[in-house]
Amino acid sequence: MRVVYEKILVAVDQSPISDRAVLAARDLAQLSKGEVWLLHLREFEWGGRAGALPPRETPSEAEAEVKASVEILTQAGVKAHGVVKNTGYGYAAREIVADAIELDCGIIVMGSRGRSDLAGLVLGSTAHKVIHLTDRPVLIVR
Repeated sequence: MRVVYEKILVAVDQSPISDRAVLAARDLAQLSKGEVWLLHLREFEWGGRAGALPPRETPSEAEAEVKASVEILTQAGVKAHGVVKNTGYGYAAREIVADAIELDCGIIVMGSRGRSDLAGLVLGSTAHKVIHLTDRPVLIVR
């Protein structure tokens, strides 16, 4: 039995693990003739009296990363879309799940930072939060 995902959401950041997640999504999309939505979240941190601290990357850096990933997918014959959004620090998982629902994606693909399960639970990693918040399958790439 072959599982078909018409729409795939891939959460990306500027890490080598994200690159592997894009390749995994490419493979899924090629098998199911589906399309891929790449989501990059720029997280703002709250700095007390200073207010929101800017994300570590500029908007153009984030856009360039997403554009490069869209290009990889497009060259492989996969229909791909890229989105860059801003969110508060600690809210990335909720945003990923909300976007998957809004786009009606059948699966979420994302990388794991490689921490152990216990460390991920203690640290509240985004991947663990997504798994617990969503009703959709989640493919974690390491």
